[in-house]
Amino acid sequence: MVAVLGPTNTGKTHLAIDRMLGHASGMIGFPLRLLARENYDRICKLKGAGSVALVTGEERIMPPGARWFVCTVEAMPLDRRVEFLAVDEIQLCADWERGHIFTERLLHARGLSETMFLGAETMKPLIQRLIPDIEITTRPRFSSLTYAGPKKLSRLPRRSAIVAFSATDVYALAEQVRRTRGGCAVVLGALSPRARNAQVDLYQSGEVDYMVATDAIGMGLNMDLEHVAFARISKFDGQSPRRLTAPEMAQIAGRAGRYMRDGSFGTLPEVGALDADLIEAIETHRFDPIETLQWRTAKLDFRSLEGLLRSLDAPPPHPALKRKRDAEDHLTLQAMAKLPEVRETATNPKALRLLWDICQIPDFRKTMAEAHVRLLQQIYSHLSARGGRLPNEWVKGQIIRLDRTDGDIDQLSTRIAYIRTWTYISHRPEWLRDAGEWQDRTRAIEDRLSDALHEKLTQRFVDRRGAFLIKRLDGQEALLAGVTAEGSVVVEGHPVGRLDGFIFTPDETAEGLEAKRLLTAARRSLSLEIQRRAALLNAAADEDISLTPDGTLLWHHPPAAPAPLARLAPGPRWGQPALDLLPSDLLDGEPRARVLERLQRWVRAHLATALGPLDTLRSADLSGAARGLAFELAEAGGTLARAAVTIAVEKLTKADRSALGRLGVRLGTETIYLDALLKPPAISLKALLHSIADGQRVPTPAPAGPAGPRNPGLPDAWYERLGFVVLGPRIVRADLVERLAQAVREKAAQGPFAADESLSRLAFCKPTEVPAVLAALGYRGRPAPEADDAADLRFTRRRRRPQRAPERSSQGAARPDSPFAKLREMVPIP
Repeated sequence: MVAVLGPTNTGKTHLAIDRMLGHASGMIGFPLRLLARENYDRICKLKGAGSVALVTGEERIMPPGARWFVCTVEAMPLDRRVEFLAVDEIQLCADWERGHIFTERLLHARGLSETMFLGAETMKPLIQRLIPDIEITTRPRFSSLTYAGPKKLSRLPRRSAIVAFSATDVYALAEQVRRTRGGCAVVLGALSPRARNAQVDLYQSGEVDYMVATDAIGMGLNMDLEHVAFARISKFDGQSPRRLTAPEMAQIAGRAGRYMRDGSFGTLPEVGALDADLIEAIETHRFDPIETLQWRTAKLDFRSLEGLLRSLDAPPPHPALKRKRDAEDHLTLQAMAKLPEVRETATNPKALRLLWDICQIPDFRKTMAEAHVRLLQQIYSHLSARGGRLPNEWVKGQIIRLDRTDGDIDQLSTRIAYIRTWTYISHRPEWLRDAGEWQDRTRAIEDRLSDALHEKLTQRFVDRRGAFLIKRLDGQEALLAGVTAEGSVVVEGHPVGRLDGFIFTPDETAEGLEAKRLLTAARRSLSLEIQRRAALLNAAADEDISLTPDGTLLWHHPPAAPAPLARLAPGPRWGQPALDLLPSDLLDGEPRARVLERLQRWVRAHLATALGPLDTLRSADLSGAARGLAFELAEAGGTLARAAVTIAVEKLTKADRSALGRLGVRLGTETIYLDALLKPPAISLKALLHSIADGQRVPTPAPAGPAGPRNPGLPDAWYERLGFVVLGPRIVRADLVERLAQAVREKAAQGPFAADESLSRLAFCKPTEVPAVLAALGYRGRPAPEADDAADLRFTRRRRRPQRAPERSSQGAARPDSPFAKLREMVPIP
């Protein structure tokens, strides 16, 4: 008999399995179903599945020719004689919850040829006291474990585990890791073994570099951990909150480092630095020895219910043993013993053994709620009745409601806890008809729920794209990237956002640090694409660029959607806007200069085409008053009130009028205008340019038609810039004002006239608005002598309106150096 003692990473388990396989038969007990399954799979690969059995509370694989048995400690079939027997993590004899089971194995479980106990060196004095003839072997750790101090979550090295002791803390920390480091695996004791394995595999595969876990990782889970960070150093142990002991911290921290690779441990800043004595104890693996072990008698009295309860309270036979109190099965028995229907039937050894077996059904929800006791009472009632089996329909009703994979993480975890209880029950073949079928069904449900839970955990706590990019961005190698026809940017197979023109937009689901990572990835990978696009734009035809009503320049490069590139901005004058490229984190240097120069060329060409008559007017070979009038008309944008330039018009010669006419200038009685600039495209462009020159963030749109209602919030000068005349409550385009004025003059020439429907049509207004329009044209209305209705007016022409100074534009059109300013100095205005 030998005890192999030492810290983590000493090869104890590996040694025990090698020794067991050297015997004709063997059995080894592990503290976790997960570890039992892991080592079962390993031994099956070495010896074949037909030679290896797996025995746990929830799973039994028993080939007829099995020679080696891999078990959980509680499920070890000790009635089977084997040459070799081993128990792992024997220091759990001191555990308040399960220690009595381990102590029983230490005291009574033996192999025919060899017995081995594996665990911490803190067990050495007690093992020697309880088993004096045992051989003690200690093994040193293969690698060193050193303290690294407190580190922020965002500064933890790769291949780190962060340890907390509640599901709430684990989930909160996992969410932080997802945001800062791309994601993590999550390992809690409450997870089913399948879900826990899947999360461990997620970490082991390298898909994520971080794990957030409870102390469930402290029991033999072999992972490639380099650092363990404690987010908490206290836990609720089922009875009360308490600080972790040094051996417990060492057991968890010791998972860092594997075989010959060194590891480190530390804390998060919220915990602070550890005490020097504690650090030294963990680094040197020297701890105070365990002083007492949990114990409960294995000799139970099944003659009566009271005798059974008394026997569970039997005192320990040795001072080093402490009687286990409040074990889960003991508490369950006490609750069941209070039920009248149980007391009535539990009156003989057979019934009491059945009751005790039922009380050992685990409550995987760890609630010890009345619901669990009620379930066990129903099971006992069925099994103690005639036939002694659980009814199939009743079992089916209990199980079928758990076969659902919808819901959140907590709901799935609860269903898994319930089904694990039924998986345990299904492995009691004497309780069920067709036990094998129920084992298959419960295992299938547990597997489906576990897979769904793993998927939910991964969806919530793993950003696969972010985790991958963090790894690649830390290196210097080039990233493989591409842009789809629709503009989606894909880096190393992961969609990271969109590239519209030269503007990169991170994926809409990304926020904060994640969005910054995507931008960094785009910068690293899209430089060649940006240069290529700059060259394409430089060679693009003018037809591939357009201007939107809000002043944005779009690049049309099929099959992608039109991409915004720049916006017009205030320039030196209203007809010469500046150009601002839209912000782009990717466009700089020489490509940016090329893009800006190409767009500036397009704007100049577009304005020359749309507003060309103004430039032609400015450069025309005119003389005298015609030149001054042409200059004022060009500065005003192609429309002037006749009253503002009456003197200049009167000084025009016949040749001047002909020359201006050839340039498209129309000399009306109410307005002077360039006919080409009264077309809707020109009017819309002038509205945009004047809005930009006035510094408007949202351009004022041009009137939708040739006439319309006047907006009282806009000055009259705004409409005049665009080629409209304000006539009372209406605005009318300059050329149509001339048509209206001609019709009114013809009526006035025949004497006082009424505001009839024909004038309403010409003014594009309601009949009730015609008087105000006529008044704006200088006509005075008086009630007709024979009319009963005072609103029945007759209009006559007023005297000519006095000449008024030109309206100042947004850029100050009436400049002192203009030709008309000089003319006014020479000719007095009447």
